[in-house]
Order: sequence, then structure tokens, then C-alpha cells
Amino acid sequence: MTAKNAFYAQSGGVTAVINASACGVIETARKHSDKIANVYAGRNGIIGALTEDLIDTNQESAQDIAELKNTPSGAFGSCRYKLKSLEDNRREYERLIEVFKAHNIGYFFYNGGGDSADTCFKVSQLSEKMGFPVQAIHVPKTVDNDLPITDNCPGFGSVAKYIAVSSLEASYDVRSMAKTSTKVFVIEVMGRHAGWIAAAGGLIEDYGIPVVVLFPEVEFDQQKFLAAVDAKVKEFGYCTVVVSEGCHWPDGKFLAEQGTRDDFGHAQLGGAAPVVANMIKETLGYKFHWAVADYLQRAARHLASRSDVEQAYALGEAAVNLALEDHNSIMPTVVRESSSPYKWSIGMAPLSEVANVEKMMPMDYITEDGFGITDGCKEYLYPLIQGEAYPEYDDNGMPRYVTMKGIAVPRKLADFEV
Repeated sequence: MTAKNAFYAQSGGVTAVINASACGVIETARKHSDKIANVYAGRNGIIGALTEDLIDTNQESAQDIAELKNTPSGAFGSCRYKLKSLEDNRREYERLIEVFKAHNIGYFFYNGGGDSADTCFKVSQLSEKMGFPVQAIHVPKTVDNDLPITDNCPGFGSVAKYIAVSSLEASYDVRSMAKTSTKVFVIEVMGRHAGWIAAAGGLIEDYGIPVVVLFPEVEFDQQKFLAAVDAKVKEFGYCTVVVSEGCHWPDGKFLAEQGTRDDFGHAQLGGAAPVVANMIKETLGYKFHWAVADYLQRAARHLASRSDVEQAYALGEAAVNLALEDHNSIMPTVVRESSSPYKWSIGMAPLSEVANVEKMMPMDYITEDGFGITDGCKEYLYPLIQGEAYPEYDDNGMPRYVTMKGIAVPRKLADFEV
């Protein structure tokens, strides 16, 4: 059997550990050079495939590929570009197959969230119809932790660790100043529809911190919320509020909605923290500070969870092994076998059951008042943030992160407009 090439791309918002999955894919493929000749990475995600802008990862040294495991964000570039349906834009899918044919690509590893799972599924279907079968394997990634079937998603554990630790540290600061200054600290975290990241902020309750958490799964009740904050401040002298960007009013409108939409048609969010903080100031009169974790939470490789790094690599490795076992249109998953001690293994899910399905937090993970997390939620979260995987630091005190050479594969086709 003649060896084919593989295509790998990163999709959507990057994470502290997505490069660990890239490392798992590339290192594993290199061990099977009799079946996978080269791994070509899409420059800036799927756009790199459409425009035939491919990076030859064979030109990267083994040491640099290994260093990907310790480097945050997307080493090959990512993008927010969703392919439309086959019916609406067949030309893009046909272009993908055309590029794959031109470069003898028989394996498609797409590293992303729900939208990329959908793309991966469609490519696997169309390639068969067009007479050029491509084994399409989705490598899970999303800080939102909202992919179904898998116990958790690579990227989430590290964000959860960052938010839990940062919320704890900021709360210590507020506690120190509460007598004469700030009494309420509000931190806004990612999570459009699922409150997993916000839940991680709720872990600080176990460390004596009065905290109120606002989840997307719970409709925002302003009067009830302000009463909860007021009660915490009166009892403890201060309070921390963790608000998900997806927190919304009963009519569905986001607290943070700006009135604009991104390329996926999603409402662009940003500003739930100041909205909530000003409510507190205007109604209760408490002095406040607020922060938006934004890119900091998903880029913080210096505080990554060890289990998250290990799982990100293992799922990249598993994607290649499953492809070599002739699996197609599937996603490797994390299967939790035990929470204490924490044990997990690799499973597998069909993309038909993953694409366009969001996993919300179970309501029994949220306390009855809607402002905290239950013991069951804590049992789920703690194993995911355990362990540290610090990068090495240089003599200047900065982490040693790697940058790919990014040498392009020669083009063979005409230009394509995206």
C-alpha cells in the first residue's frame, strides 16, 4: 500500500493545549511513515486547505514538534470560518477534495469544536461520493467543554484551573481591602451557552470565599441576584461574582450582547462584567472592581492542568491510530473511569452524534438557588484541574515557547477565492 499524506488543521478559538494535540498527531504519524508520508498543516485552519496554503511539518525538527506540547495557542494558525451546508456552498467542499487529490491526502485531522466536527462529518460524506475517500477524524478541542459524549474537552481543564486560581487570588485581594475599599469583585469568563468555565470559579467556595456564580443555564433574575450579593457582603464583608459571558435575561437576550454578530452568525458578546458591576453599584452602593478574563484564560499555558495536557496529546495520538485502523467519521473521546482516584481512557464517538450538538451543564451540578455548584460538580471538576505542567523558562525569566518555520508546500492548483 502506497503511503498517503495527512492534512491537519486547527479551528476556532485556540487553547493552552491545542498544540499538544498537534504534537500528538504529528509525532504519531511520524512513527508510521510507511502509511503516512507527510503531515501537511493548514495555514490558518481550514482556509489553508481551501487556498492550498499548506505547511510541510516534515520541515520542522523533532525537537520543535515536541516543544509544541508546551506551547500555547495555534502554532499553525486557526480561523473562525464555517463552511456552509453542502446545498448552499458545494464548491468549497469540492475544492477541499480537489486539494486533497492534488496532494495525495488520504487523512483529514480537524482539531476543533462543534462546528469543525460538522465540517469533518460533511467532508467524510462528500469524499466518498466524489470517488476520493478521505478518512476524516475530528480531534476534540474547546474551552467551553460543550462537546457531547466525551467526558471533557481538551482546553477546558486548563481554562478551569486558570479561572479557579485567578478567582481565588483576586478574592484574597478583595478580602484584604474590603474594610475601607472594594467590596465586590466581578470576573467575566467565557461560555456562551454552557457554564462549565463559570462553574470552575465556583470552586473557590471550598476555600472560604463568598461567591455568586451566574450561569447561561439559569435565567438571570436581577432582584434575586442583588439580594444574594448583598447577603454575602453583609455576612463576610465582601463577595466575588463569577459571570459567564452567556448569562441572559428571561427573554434570551444576553447581558453582554453588543448587537453585532460574528461570521458564524453568533451574537458577539463582551461586557457582562461591567453590566453586573454597575447594577451592584447603582442598587447596593458597594464599591467594585471587574475584570474580563478573555484571551488570558485560554492562553495561560504557564498554569495549564497536567491532566489537560496529557489528554490533549493522547487524543491527537488516538486520532492517528484510529485512522490507521480504518476508522472514519469519528472522534476520539475521554472516558472517565473513576474520579477518585482519577482514571480515564480513550473511547470513540461517531461524528453523526457529535456534529452540532452542545453539552450543557447538568442542572444537578447547579445549586438550588442557581448561584453555586454542587458537590457532584466539584467531584467532576477537581480531577480536570489537578497537576501542573510548567513550561521551561529561559535566562530572562520568559517561557520557552516554539514558533514553527511554516515552510509552504508548493502549490499545484489555481487560486481559489474564499
